Amino acid sequence: MDLEKHGRHEPEPGGEGCVFALVRIPVRILAVVIVLPLRMAWDLLVLVARGVHRHALRPAGDAVAWLFTRLDRYVLTPLGRGLAWLARWTGTVLKWLALAVFYWPWAALWDHVLAPAGAALWRWVLVPLGQAVGWLAKALFVWPWVALWRYAVVPGAAALYRYLLRPAGGAVVWTLTAVYRYLLLPSARGIAWLAQGLYRYVLVPAGHGLARLARGTGAALGWLAKALFVWPWVALWRYAVVPVAAGTYRFVLTPLGQGVAWAARGLYRYVLTPLGHFAAAVWHLAGRVSRAVGRGLLWLWRGLVARPAAWVRRQVLTPAGHLVREVWRSSRLAVREARASVRQALFGPPPREPARSRARTLGSTTAAGNTPAPEISLHERQG
Repeated sequence: MDLEKHGRHEPEPGGEGCVFALVRIPVRILAVVIVLPLRMAWDLLVLVARGVHRHALRPAGDAVAWLFTRLDRYVLTPLGRGLAWLARWTGTVLKWLALAVFYWPWAALWDHVLAPAGAALWRWVLVPLGQAVGWLAKALFVWPWVALWRYAVVPGAAALYRYLLRPAGGAVVWTLTAVYRYLLLPSARGIAWLAQGLYRYVLVPAGHGLARLARGTGAALGWLAKALFVWPWVALWRYAVVPVAAGTYRFVLTPLGQGVAWAARGLYRYVLTPLGHFAAAVWHLAGRVSRAVGRGLLWLWRGLVARPAAWVRRQVLTPAGHLVREVWRSSRLAVREARASVRQALFGPPPREPARSRARTLGSTTAAGNTPAPEISLHERQG
């Protein structure tokens, strides 16, 4: 059982290095001197922008929209409709005018003058004239050549073909067949046998020999090219470049990269991250201070200006206004009565209309007379 009294353990610093401890106080001073005025100016600018938007830009936009809406509804739309109606009416008038001037006269001329005249001219003049011209052309240019072809050219050509061309063609065909069968065909067979023997026993062995010679020469040249241009570079790459590159990567670049990564992680973790958190905290703190200053100024405005002004208006100006209104009303009534008394004393009372009877007129537009009508009782009417 441990009877010693241990103190409370101090929490370990969470990621705050010596660099952060060194730059903490200058950064705080910089935040108070620069960030706080900037944040207050930013909040004031936002407040002014909201006020301008709410009390100036939005009403101005609504007014402009209302103006353009009314302008479109009561000016542009009726004007456009009127112009459209005028354009349609003008187009209709111009259409009928154009038809009356440029179409209907020419259509009537065509339908009632030119078309009947053209039809009659075609039927009674041009058609007979064309038939006569066609008959004359046939008589001059067709029938003589048809007769010449039918009675001279065709019989002459038939006789020439039957008695001269057919025997001559048969003789030529027989001669060509004999030359092909007994001269050209044996010669071609001999030449083909000679070419086949030359190909089989001379050209094929020579081609095989040349192919083997080319393959051997190609293999020798390939081996020589590998020995001169490939194997030295392969050996250089395998036994010099690769080991040097692997050693450089393993013993130079890897430790250097690890050191750079460690330095970057340390810089990010112990310098940049605390500075970023501190800058964010300073910005939020400046915002709170700015809002507190704004609330204080608003409270001062309300306490020093708004509330005293409201109290003065409610306790001083309103009763004074009511008192002035009552005094003015009483003075006006007194002046009016004094003026009426003076007028009555100087000029007498104003003339009045004679009193009229309150008897009913029973729908008549004229009022009853001043003297009431005599009353007639039931006994007097019966007597």
